[in-house]
Amino acid sequence: MVEDLAWHLDEPFGDPSAIPTYMVSKLASEHVKVVLSGDGGDELFAGYDKYLVERKERNYRFIPKAVRKALGFAGERMTDGMRGRNFLRHIALDGAERYRDATTLFKNDERRRLFQPEAFEMLSQCDPCLTWAESPAKANGAWLSALQYQDLKSYLPLDILTKVDRMSMAHSIETRVPLLDHKLVEFAATIPPEFQLRGRTTKNIFKRSMRGILPDEIIDRPKHGFSVPLGGWFRGRLNTFIRDLLLSEQGKRRGIFNPAYVEELLRRNQNGRDLDFQLWTLISFELWCRTFLDQAVRRPAPVTVHDRMFSAGSRRALV
Repeated sequence: MVEDLAWHLDEPFGDPSAIPTYMVSKLASEHVKVVLSGDGGDELFAGYDKYLVERKERNYRFIPKAVRKALGFAGERMTDGMRGRNFLRHIALDGAERYRDATTLFKNDERRRLFQPEAFEMLSQCDPCLTWAESPAKANGAWLSALQYQDLKSYLPLDILTKVDRMSMAHSIETRVPLLDHKLVEFAATIPPEFQLRGRTTKNIFKRSMRGILPDEIIDRPKHGFSVPLGGWFRGRLNTFIRDLLLSEQGKRRGIFNPAYVEELLRRNQNGRDLDFQLWTLISFELWCRTFLDQAVRRPAPVTVHDRMFSAGSRRALV
């Protein structure tokens, strides 16, 4: 199935929730042709827990910058994978840079080790995040609105909507997103940030507006994403598969990744370090390369109406 995902996604895609999205779309296609999705609600109404984390971490700004920089330097000196390393590096950062660091799988020093020197130099010349990364820095006190805007311009279209659209269309289903109606989006942009987060409650005003319309058990139940048990798969029956895939001679010949560091990631993950998303990103990239660059994964050509009409059996039927 992963080869099918690579084909339909059409690009390297680091979000493993594409797997259950693909499967549920296949199930839905047996009954309907159009489905509704709730995508966009977390960005419009502040539904992500990471907004709560950022609110807490904003307290770091009261620590003198020189102290934070010293802690960050100490973190940089720690061995990759040591507990506390990322925390120390993280608190040394400010605003947009800190949020970006928290939502990035491979930090800059890790990318330097992951890629071969020539590939790293080439990729370093282009930073796709620069188009929106400055928004939190310019937002002053409206930090939450800035982060929501950042997610609306990046995570939502480049991950969520791409995933749902391609996985549903793989089974000829149209997915509509009513929460992204432009009038609702424009209204949500006028809601003051203090109404969005209230204490530990995310989507505060949206949930309050739904009281009496939806059952309380739906509104108050814990947030649950479309998660995938990658850890169990990668440390269990798929361990040999991903090792052979990521350390193949075919992949090494491309000269993109450093095999020694990839092997280190596999070893650390097998020993209990949670690197499932990083490994899935590499798997997705490798399958994309094989599908579209190496052409090792070939899909059968679709059967056209012409083929059906003029196949040998059809010709006999027409005579």
